[in-house]
Amino acid sequence: MAKKELAKRYILLIVGLLFSAFGVAAAKRGELGVSPISSVANIVSIRFDFLSMGTWLIIWNCVLIFGQIIILRRNFKPIQLLQIPLSFVFGWFTDLGMWCFSIVPSDIYPVQLGMVVLGVVLLAFGISLAVEADVIMNSGEAFVKDVADKLHKNFGNVKVVFDISCVALSILLSFIFFGEIRGAREGTVIAAVFTGFTVKFFRRYLGKPIQKMLSDR
Repeated sequence: MAKKELAKRYILLIVGLLFSAFGVAAAKRGELGVSPISSVANIVSIRFDFLSMGTWLIIWNCVLIFGQIIILRRNFKPIQLLQIPLSFVFGWFTDLGMWCFSIVPSDIYPVQLGMVVLGVVLLAFGISLAVEADVIMNSGEAFVKDVADKLHKNFGNVKVVFDISCVALSILLSFIFFGEIRGAREGTVIAAVFTGFTVKFFRRYLGKPIQKMLSDR
């Protein structure tokens, strides 16, 4: 791959991270629940608010990267350590998004629902760009892929189990911290159901133009 094309792909990945992070921030501002993979960091950020949502996402992503190292051991490729700085970038972008959306009222239900929908669209668009960039996977997807490969299972099936596990863990932590469910509401369900479909929509119509732009053909 030519250096120019590789540079374009990494720039596209960063742009994808920006949109994804703003999607998480929008859903968080709606206070109706975030995407499954962000749900653990979300509930921990509510309990331990001395660190920002973005910082807890960095920590959660690093936990998933450590999980990849445990699963793969000697087969873990050093280039995958680039997930660490990308996790920091994603966390910083999330905090930037939280700041940008702080002016949006979070106590009006239609507005909250609108923020969830906006979050799904932004997240799906960001994921689509990152997938088209095809350089480094985010820590969540990479973790799922490693588990699927290790167990010789279908990626999609493992992804569903992983998402359910994240939500279940967030609910468990919610009961431990507060004695009730917090941070997982209808927004979490909406994100879980519609994000994948929205990603498919974006990739269907943007995939070829993006690849043409990246390859200069």
